[in-house]
Amino acid sequence: MNIHESEKIAGILEDMGYSECSDEKDADIIVFNTCCIRDNAEKRALGNIGAVKHLKKENKNLIIAVVGCMTQQEGAGLTLREKYPYVDIVLGTNNLHELENCIVRLRNSKKKSVLIDTNDRPQVREGERVYRTSGTNAWLNIMYGCNNFCTYCIVPYVRGRERSRKMSNIMDEFKRLLDEGYKEITLLGQNVNSYGHDLDDGSSFAGLLSEISKIKGKHRVRFMTSHPKDLNREVIDIIAESPTICNNIHLPIQSGSDKILQLMNRHYTRDYYLETIDAIKAKIPDCGITTDIMVGFPYETEEDFQDTLDIVRRVKYSSAFTFVYSVRRGTKAALMPQIPPEVSKDRITRLIAEQNKITKELSGLYEGKVYEVLCEDKAPKKEGYVCGRTDSGRLVTFKGEDKLIGSFVNVKINKSQSASLFGDIVED
Repeated sequence: MNIHESEKIAGILEDMGYSECSDEKDADIIVFNTCCIRDNAEKRALGNIGAVKHLKKENKNLIIAVVGCMTQQEGAGLTLREKYPYVDIVLGTNNLHELENCIVRLRNSKKKSVLIDTNDRPQVREGERVYRTSGTNAWLNIMYGCNNFCTYCIVPYVRGRERSRKMSNIMDEFKRLLDEGYKEITLLGQNVNSYGHDLDDGSSFAGLLSEISKIKGKHRVRFMTSHPKDLNREVIDIIAESPTICNNIHLPIQSGSDKILQLMNRHYTRDYYLETIDAIKAKIPDCGITTDIMVGFPYETEEDFQDTLDIVRRVKYSSAFTFVYSVRRGTKAALMPQIPPEVSKDRITRLIAEQNKITKELSGLYEGKVYEVLCEDKAPKKEGYVCGRTDSGRLVTFKGEDKLIGSFVNVKINKSQSASLFGDIVED
């Protein structure tokens, strides 16, 4: 979501005549698009903002803007203005479209801007210019905001309530992206399964996927993120039947303990989650299932943590994004008793070790088999090699020329190493 939002910010700047530069010392404007989902992300953003103070001293005409989730927090805009007086523009998540006007105002009258719209149902804007930076993949927002209010999460407070785009606008953009040559399109939403709930025309995520799956051509469709409570069987059936929607579902469990799930306000039980996983595997046997897992949530005992490890062993995720719970001011969980850091550190270490073992085991199952791979980029630090992903989302590195980027190739997996797969192109 943040990457795509940055692409929209870059689109505004490109329309104004700016172009991307590789060194901040050469920049006429620096925009920090911030995230505050975890404390370390916010601290890193503040550290980076502080690090450019010397550039402002050297170049009085340099424009520094701070936008995004971090600024949307209550009182954050004024705090930024007081602690970082050299910042020229501060915009909340609902005010990004005002960046151009703020730049023009600064140029013409030297007036700085702090604009934080606290409306929790801001207008859904269409026709935004996007400066895309993700190669063969294009991000496509289908909705904004979140209604779930998980007790640990600040997203509903800084992103507002759920707002869905009209399906016709999504379909128009989807087709336009294909016409522009993108081979993979990722549908974005804080909870894509809730798409359409706020519309009065009967739109739903299943209906959207059904319409998208009717579009002919050689391309792939992915989506993120799914909330387990809303992933219904109709969606699973459509994925199973569609030749273009990838067999790859990201389904955050967060915790394997019913007690912790209830404290998190997740609205599902471990049994319900496992039933959903069983339904996915029954209809899509080769589906790559990934997840988010949090440890150290308030009141988590060793028994609760063992329930999480049990889920990991049962589901056998392709990969997992694992985190230590991070206190977020303004959320209900911030008022709960906190787990000692050393306990959380021990648990995250054991969780990562367990998931790494499973990922390595699953990687071995790919060896000797042929998979269709969408070549995405040059392989990092490996001259003469490129990389791409299988339909199930696994990264494959193989020997090939740069001209293969953006094309589909068949690759036989010869070797696996933890989460990485290596192979050679084979002819059809």
